[in-house]
Amino acid sequence: MRIMMNSTQVLYFTLSAYFDTGVIKYLYFIITMSLYICIVVTNVFLIVVICMHRSLHEPMYIFLCSLFMNELYGSTGLFPFLLIQILSDVHTVSVPFCFLQVFSLHTYGAVEFLNLAVMSYDRYLAICYPLQYNRLMTSTKVGVLIAVTWLFSFHTIIVVVSLSSSLQLCGNIIDKVYCGNYAIVKLACSDTTVNNIYGLISTFFSIIIPLILILYTYMKILKVCFSGSKQTRQKAVSTCTPHLASLLNFSFACCFEILQSRFDMSSVPNMLAILLSLYFLTCQPLFTPVLYGLKMSKIRNTCKRLLSADV
Repeated sequence: MRIMMNSTQVLYFTLSAYFDTGVIKYLYFIITMSLYICIVVTNVFLIVVICMHRSLHEPMYIFLCSLFMNELYGSTGLFPFLLIQILSDVHTVSVPFCFLQVFSLHTYGAVEFLNLAVMSYDRYLAICYPLQYNRLMTSTKVGVLIAVTWLFSFHTIIVVVSLSSSLQLCGNIIDKVYCGNYAIVKLACSDTTVNNIYGLISTFFSIIIPLILILYTYMKILKVCFSGSKQTRQKAVSTCTPHLASLLNFSFACCFEILQSRFDMSSVPNMLAILLSLYFLTCQPLFTPVLYGLKMSKIRNTCKRLLSADV
């Protein structure tokens, strides 16, 4: 049952998706901690490998470095909070921290899609215009694309959080294990028309346009592959497969998260609903470095040499 109150009286939110697990919570804590350590170690390791080796100072790997940094950023916005909540008996979060988490997790999602779009554009130039690639993708252009990816996402989500924080709320119960923007908007008893319109606009520019760009570039890449040589097809497969796998994984996770936040999920078992809601923020940060580290030969070979030298 919602607690009726004015917006000035809402000092904290209660996360109602948590339930008493007894001593099993320590097992959940160990599993979550292990996942977070794996995410940090793998992403930091690959960032260091790319930064330390001149052979990897190419646009494709610089964009990958940005992607790995975003995985660290997004997972850090969730995992420390989860670890605290798992061990806690009272699952509440202050309003300022809740909005900080909303900002962190939503910027993570926006940066992820835009970064993947930039990477698809880079592959499009490398495969479709190999002779002009170095002229078209300069170091300055790489820096601008990365800066726009992050700054645009931060600016977009700052507006989203500002609009949500100004709402008059009639409740403080969020049916999730972490703070989500739409979960807060649903608590509002004031008009949310502006929030909904801006939400659609921000979704269009942060998700729909990047997906259209990715679709267009891959149509062009496939056209070149079918009409090109065997070497061209091999190059496209080796560099585009991990990118496509990453995109499909993240798109599926985002679609489920959007559907879950907007529709009644009471018929879904509580534990399954929690696991599926966390898929968006746990699997991608772990999946991305493993996928690129294993599938991209240049990174894989550099890692092998580095590890064998240490041994």
